[in-house]
Amino acid sequence: MSAGSSRTPAEAYAASRSRSSFPKLADFTAELSFDLDPFQYDACVALEQGHGVLVCAPTGAGKTVVGEFAVHLALAEGRKCFYTTPIKALSNQKFADFTARYGAESVGLLTGDTAVNGSAPIVVMTTEVLRNMLYAESSALDGLAYVVMDEVHYLADRFRGAVWEEVILHLPEWVNLVSLSATVSNAEEFGEWLVEVRGDTTVVVDEHRPVPLWQHMLVGGRMLDLFGGESTEGELTINPLLVRRVEEVGRVHAPWHNPRAKGGRAAGARGPRFKPVSRVEVVERLDGAGLLPAIVFVFSRAGCEAAVTQCVRSGLRLNSEDEVAEVRRIVDSKTRDLPDADLTVLGFWEWKDALERGFAGHHAGLLPAFKETVEELFVRGLVKAVFATETLALGINMPARTVVLEKLVKYNGEAHVELTPGEYTQLTGRAGRRGIDVEGHAVVVWQPGVDPKGVAGLASTRTYPLKSSFRPGYNMAVNLVDRLGARAARDILEQSFAQFQADRSVVGVSRRLERNREALAGYAESMVCHLGDFAEYADLRRQLTERERALTRQNGAARRAEAAQSLERLRKGDVIAVPAGRRSGLAIVIDPGLDSMGDPRPLVVTEDRWAGRLSVSDFPAPVTALGRVRLPRQVDIRSPKSRRDLAATLRASGIELPARSRRRSGAEDDSELATVRRAMRAHPCHGCQDREAHARWAERYNRLLAETEQLERKVAATTHSLARAFDRIRALLADRGYLAPGTGEHAGDQVVTEHGKRLARLYSESDLLAAECLRNGVWDGLGPAELAAVVSSLVYEARRDGAVEARVPGGAVADALAVTARLWVELEADERHHRLDRTRQPDAGFAWTVYRWVRGESLEEVITAADSAGQELSAGDFVRWCRQVIDLLDQIRDVVGREHPVGRAAGEAVRGIRRGVVALATA
Repeated sequence: MSAGSSRTPAEAYAASRSRSSFPKLADFTAELSFDLDPFQYDACVALEQGHGVLVCAPTGAGKTVVGEFAVHLALAEGRKCFYTTPIKALSNQKFADFTARYGAESVGLLTGDTAVNGSAPIVVMTTEVLRNMLYAESSALDGLAYVVMDEVHYLADRFRGAVWEEVILHLPEWVNLVSLSATVSNAEEFGEWLVEVRGDTTVVVDEHRPVPLWQHMLVGGRMLDLFGGESTEGELTINPLLVRRVEEVGRVHAPWHNPRAKGGRAAGARGPRFKPVSRVEVVERLDGAGLLPAIVFVFSRAGCEAAVTQCVRSGLRLNSEDEVAEVRRIVDSKTRDLPDADLTVLGFWEWKDALERGFAGHHAGLLPAFKETVEELFVRGLVKAVFATETLALGINMPARTVVLEKLVKYNGEAHVELTPGEYTQLTGRAGRRGIDVEGHAVVVWQPGVDPKGVAGLASTRTYPLKSSFRPGYNMAVNLVDRLGARAARDILEQSFAQFQADRSVVGVSRRLERNREALAGYAESMVCHLGDFAEYADLRRQLTERERALTRQNGAARRAEAAQSLERLRKGDVIAVPAGRRSGLAIVIDPGLDSMGDPRPLVVTEDRWAGRLSVSDFPAPVTALGRVRLPRQVDIRSPKSRRDLAATLRASGIELPARSRRRSGAEDDSELATVRRAMRAHPCHGCQDREAHARWAERYNRLLAETEQLERKVAATTHSLARAFDRIRALLADRGYLAPGTGEHAGDQVVTEHGKRLARLYSESDLLAAECLRNGVWDGLGPAELAAVVSSLVYEARRDGAVEARVPGGAVADALAVTARLWVELEADERHHRLDRTRQPDAGFAWTVYRWVRGESLEEVITAADSAGQELSAGDFVRWCRQVIDLLDQIRDVVGREHPVGRAAGEAVRGIRRGVVALATA
């Protein structure tokens, strides 16, 4: 509904009342070119009323308007607002948006490698920066009124998610928190936790997509709707035309990829090998149907690059001459600072050619300048098709008319896994540009094995809960102890969303425990015996049963071992007795062979002419040869005549089946069993007339008691689990001298030592190992290039397991890396002893590369050397790892001091790394 004269008098009156009730919201909306949706209005009203808010809405629904209103409120009140994001690209985007709106003097940017106007009233930052500020008790927190946590559902990320909870738990209580999340099924649970830890919080959930999304599948060149209507119950039904088409194509083609079958074909498959629709054809079909711009999710960097190459080679062009000219202008302005000498190794000319044609790749291995250029061109409509990995789906404002999924499987860093409904929704949520498109389109490219029912399940499932990944670490532990003391720190961990969810998971178990305990009391009463303690007597019966079972198992294992040994002693022509089963009777051993596991599997022919192999399971007792018969030189057991002749030979041998003998169980000779039996017979309850009735109640009691004890162990393992993990971390840190017993006012608690204070300022996945390297002087005496090489082993991680052995500079670098590896081995042993997650092993795969870069070699020399060493290193990867090395070097310099020899070397190393394409990326 538009504002102004089209409103009815009642609506105009309501709008007037709203303006007078919420004047700041009225001022904010007056600057907007659109009316707020109901969920946006409700969330903004809650903010102006002084509440915190949690907003859960689909991708593209306009959640960020609520965050922008928090910025407006902060400026109107003369206070501060921090806007946090999970990734640098999103921070840069919001920084540009706010700068254009409020002016450069009012907006700052703080990321791991960029600091612009950090004292401004509006500061955009990555979440880690805010976490570090809170631990350092930075003065920048003074005057802070609002914190916006964009993409707060990122707290489920297993690698970085804990940072979001740290921020939520440690923010001062007077700060209003604005949490923006994708749609999750447990928004109410998350909201209840926020109320518990942050106070008054309004939860606003909206599941309505502002632009309708149509789901399709591309099957053998034909694009068909996924859904064909609704059932009588109102549920979406699968398009029958799609089902028939999939069945037709599936009958003709074999799966196009089967690593277990020779040549990639499915064993026994018929028909021609399936070839998926080419990426060029996909783009052309979308273009012909008016469905561009599109994002094609490929889930592979190499696949993205290959797709762009295929489109270029096909001669595909999506841009007009005027659009080509505009692309050139933007590309030149975005890349003018790139060194000319690096353009060839960066693949600049091929990349620019593809952009001019209207398509591009987008993945984590892309140079940041290239990635930002692609994003701007796509938003402007000058790139019509982007081939991307799933990283594009995270927060970046790049909506499209259509989203295409090549596969429903992706590599998560450890294994190939199927997409979850939540991931599918986030990826396809990019389809449909608000205010531009009437509808969005999601297209799944079919291949053998993809079932329309499975795709429909992904597209229609609404149960994807937000699960906490929070767990304490070394840096977190020392910071908590330093700020709060160990006891208060434990209380903080008990307040985490992770513990909140864990405690809720045992609510049902706790109720069951209560019922079990009531039932146990009733069972105990029913087995009361007037002659004595029946529980004691029942325990003797239990001991008797357990001992008999143990003896049975022991005897059975011994008999199986003896039977196996006896089968190994058989020879060709031996006549044996098969004691039981369908093959019971006499048999001739044709071949006493072993199977692939080394177990005896003799090949026999029985007197009823059956031929086959027997195993230990056919002989409950050792087998002995009853005699021998002479076998022909060649025995063909597949020949009926041969089997008939052998059976006749067996009958003519005169050998007969032995009489069955009773096996001794061994229980008669067991002294422990005899002792228990005597005690049981001597017990007063043994003579009770109701003994068996009492025993049945006792059996029920014991079964329920075992179940109850198991449930109690489950509850104990879940309740206070984070606090116990924190205690184990503190024990390890105390053993290593990072924490010490407190004295004076801290008596009975722990305090952080000088080494611990260093650890508190190291924010790295390998924080404790870095602290150990500092403590043991591993980096003393290293030059800038040498220090960068060694430090890189703590941040670098090869993309694939089984990578080639890293080449490292010799001398001081190799020695320092060897000491680092030894410290890691010792640390891992300590972690195993304390039952803690292991610190990742140092990886020297980037050491030689960054060493050469700091020494001044060109990008082409560095990348070429890495390629020749068998490393998979794109220019984007090179820049990304350099930035991470810079981040840790900066921390080391700040921890030891700029005048310390290691601090000076770290500072010089940072300057040596921050040049060329790296300097451009960190500007």
